[in-house]
Amino acid sequence: MSKLKRKQYEALLEPMQVELANAARWLQHTGRRLVVVFEGRDTAGKGGAIDAIRRHLNPRQCRVAALPKPTEREATQWYFQRYAAHLPAAGEIVLFDRSWYNRAGVEKVMGFASDAQVAAFLRDAPVFERQLVDDGILLFKYWLGCDQAVQEDRFAERLQDPLKGWKLSPIDLQARERYRAYTDAREAMLEATHTAHAPWTLVDFNDQKRGRLTLLRDLLDRLPDTAIDAPALALPPLARKPARERYRVLKPLPPFKAPRRR
Repeated sequence: MSKLKRKQYEALLEPMQVELANAARWLQHTGRRLVVVFEGRDTAGKGGAIDAIRRHLNPRQCRVAALPKPTEREATQWYFQRYAAHLPAAGEIVLFDRSWYNRAGVEKVMGFASDAQVAAFLRDAPVFERQLVDDGILLFKYWLGCDQAVQEDRFAERLQDPLKGWKLSPIDLQARERYRAYTDAREAMLEATHTAHAPWTLVDFNDQKRGRLTLLRDLLDRLPDTAIDAPALALPPLARKPARERYRVLKPLPPFKAPRRR
């Protein structure tokens, strides 16, 4: 299947983002809570998929939870504790850019968690998620995949692009040699945590644009009916001529001037 061009992608994405805005309005109206978990290969495109969802939503309603390495104190807590603190309140959306499943992925493969800790997690995660769903949270879990050759190309792009260099870490470089180990870890995770109340959905992200559209379409189709009329607003004419901006105490910076080309 050929890759989507940018204009074609944007034309297909826009109506889905309108649906997302409607879904956000429905969540506010009903007080429901939405959690979307994004897991997958390094470089698969979790950040781009998350951005496609939140781009036109109110940031006070829709937020991203991308937790750093746990502190010494957090490392001694109940494993799910620091993630539970980021769960949504009524009407909110939380997009987990990686999640509690770190324990079944990077922590397992890189040896940051013991076999006993991983086994306990795989046993406890379905119970934790059962509690979330029983409390009324809408929970969706996505795993984004890509071939190793594609992953290598994206690693190389990150290495060469100064705007993407922050995405490349020593852990990412070690992951290059552990592609199959991550595959085995994923399969064990799916076997233990793909449940009727919190199923996994796998999405091919070899083509990131098509992958985003596939994920968004699936998410929107699985949400309840979100048809809530937007409030009727109007812009009556101003009572007087529009005013110009004026400053008394301070003046704004001078406008940016592009450097001359040599």
